[in-house]
Amino acid sequence: MNITVPAAAGDRWAELLAALAGRIDAMAADFAGRVQEIREYAEGLVPHAELAVTAARTFALLVGALRDGGAGAEREMLAYAASLGAKRARAGIPPSSLTAAVRLDFSIIWVQLLELGEEADAVLLAARVEQVWRVVDEYATATHTSYLAERVRMAHEESSVKREFVATLFGPEQLTPEALARAGAALRIDPDAELVLAAGTGRAGAAIRAHAEAMPGRVRVHAYEAGSAVYGFWVAPWSGSPVPVGLARIPCGLVREVAGLGGLRRAAVVAAVLAAEARDDDDRPLELDSSWQRVARTLLEGAGVSLAAGLDRALEGSRGTERERLAETARSFLATGSVTETAAALYCHRNTILNRLSRFHELTGVDLTVPAQAARVLVAWA
Repeated sequence: MNITVPAAAGDRWAELLAALAGRIDAMAADFAGRVQEIREYAEGLVPHAELAVTAARTFALLVGALRDGGAGAEREMLAYAASLGAKRARAGIPPSSLTAAVRLDFSIIWVQLLELGEEADAVLLAARVEQVWRVVDEYATATHTSYLAERVRMAHEESSVKREFVATLFGPEQLTPEALARAGAALRIDPDAELVLAAGTGRAGAAIRAHAEAMPGRVRVHAYEAGSAVYGFWVAPWSGSPVPVGLARIPCGLVREVAGLGGLRRAAVVAAVLAAEARDDDDRPLELDSSWQRVARTLLEGAGVSLAAGLDRALEGSRGTERERLAETARSFLATGSVTETAAALYCHRNTILNRLSRFHELTGVDLTVPAQAARVLVAWA
């Protein structure tokens, strides 16, 4: 469908735009009222006085771009749009709300043009609607682009600040309550909240890092890296597993019930020791309660003491397959401390178990019914 525009349409269009320029304040007031229907604007994230000023400036620039049509007017309009987009990002306006607000510009301008136009201007307005839409769309696009760029910059800045605070929590200095409060505010964590801390290297470290970089879910993990080790900590959940699903089967060191942000540094030492004991065939995090034997064995061997070697030499005096049966009985008994349960697990008579424990004592000098002596075997066979 072709629309024929009268030859004098240019002059009439200029008249309509001049009249539109006289209605800037009315359009700004209309915008300020209608934008209150958007929740974030109604809640005052942008002060009403500022809304009125920015709306007036916006409509003045839009009408100016329509009247002028030159590159200078368009540059001025787009520069203001960019500054407005960044300002709205800093105000915390969500992207959907910003889009809804900017979309009001076209409808407000067009309503005013329809009111200013006469019946004879119908063809002219129909021919100019695309121009009006293009100018408003350019303004909206520049606003949105600047908004997104500012959001990215703010996210990087926030991430950098958080990393600095996390680093201080793991640093060598004891932090004051005030410093812990500042760190908690930056990380959005109660400084006294109960935390869980994981540490890992290699595959485990990569898993912790990936979990921290993922979009926050029910559990928000904060990461810290030192050398080859990666530490991740989070607020202990009120219910359910204290370990996020993504880390539940990862062989890392884990410390529960960390006493607030001030307890992270000491917990990190324990978690790192446990992480060093983790093996590739471990299918869950190592905790001190269940893995202290490995830690003790490593520390003793580091001091030149090998409990395992002493046991091996002592058991060399066993006969035939006796060694295998004694070791099996000893491991089962150490797991429960019960002769009855050991007999049931190994399908043996209770007396058979007692005889094997006695023989183990005879060969090694270790009475497994005495906790202090049994601990030697637990460490040796860790």
